[in-house]
Amino acid sequence: MNIEPYLTPYKLGKPVLVGSGIPGHFDERAVDCPFVFQHNDQFYMMYVGFDGTGYQTALATSNDLLQWEHLGIILRRNEGSGWDSKNVAGTWILKENQLDAPPVLKKWNNKYWMVYHAYPDFGYEEGSAKIGIAWSEDESLLEWHRLPDPILTPEEGADWEKGGLYKECLIEAKGRFYLFYNAKNKNKGRWIEQTGVAFSTDLLQWQRYEHNPVLKVSPDRWDSGFVSDPCILQHNNEWIMYFFGYNYKQAQEGIALSKDLLNWEKYPDPIICVGEEGSIDSIFAHKPSVITHNGVLYHFYCSCRLIKDGDRTINYGKEFRTISVAASQDIFTSLSVTKET
Repeated sequence: MNIEPYLTPYKLGKPVLVGSGIPGHFDERAVDCPFVFQHNDQFYMMYVGFDGTGYQTALATSNDLLQWEHLGIILRRNEGSGWDSKNVAGTWILKENQLDAPPVLKKWNNKYWMVYHAYPDFGYEEGSAKIGIAWSEDESLLEWHRLPDPILTPEEGADWEKGGLYKECLIEAKGRFYLFYNAKNKNKGRWIEQTGVAFSTDLLQWQRYEHNPVLKVSPDRWDSGFVSDPCILQHNNEWIMYFFGYNYKQAQEGIALSKDLLNWEKYPDPIICVGEEGSIDSIFAHKPSVITHNGVLYHFYCSCRLIKDGDRTINYGKEFRTISVAASQDIFTSLSVTKET
């Protein structure tokens, strides 16, 4: 199992995006769930902000993948159809999947398509989330139209996903759409999260794979509790799934490979581990979004540590949750980037 071309061992060591910390702003307490892509010769990051009430989804832009500027909120609270009006987390827009090609958005039926999930109650991921889809014809990507009904619900799923549906990854391949998602078996107590897939030819009607989940937890290992947040790319005839594993203590990034998008082989160990105590990702290094630029892999992820004096945001009263990046080459040293102290 050769994972060498897909590794990103060089960490920036500090955030590329931090919440505002401003009372009343959508990202007052945290930013989360990066999804990085290219559009109209510019880099974009779709990400989630948390304000203590729920998730809302925004875009940021960058010219160099390291300096990011907030552009605007694209999925707001108090919009949608009721089921998705309290909080809404956009996680993937249909794009090119080749690992070594520009990650540009692609249209289907002359529209851009985004998948998201929403929780039924206010608070931090309260209740069992459902998956929805939205479309846009706006080249600025700021105006999105949500379909009124969810496309996948936990109530219709198997036992492993009855607790709610999470982060989505939408792939077009082999003449059909593949919607990967992670789900939990219950929404109270200590649950297990695993990753499954559903199929569609029109983005509206979806059929779950009968042999779900396609990525399962490994008992007594670093990914014993969760295997979550798939980010899937293609390299030659191989599919790569970046994901995170969680053992109820630490969340770290892993990788799995497949020839057919259905049968996945996990590499046994994490490929990005949590950092040393006090570093930007000392608690969690998770939720991958990976792209290539100028021959370098950029691996964006959500980084968490305990709060320190001077932090702009506080999540849960104790956590500093930001977005950071690692790379396949040691490009950060040459840029004279200093790590967070």
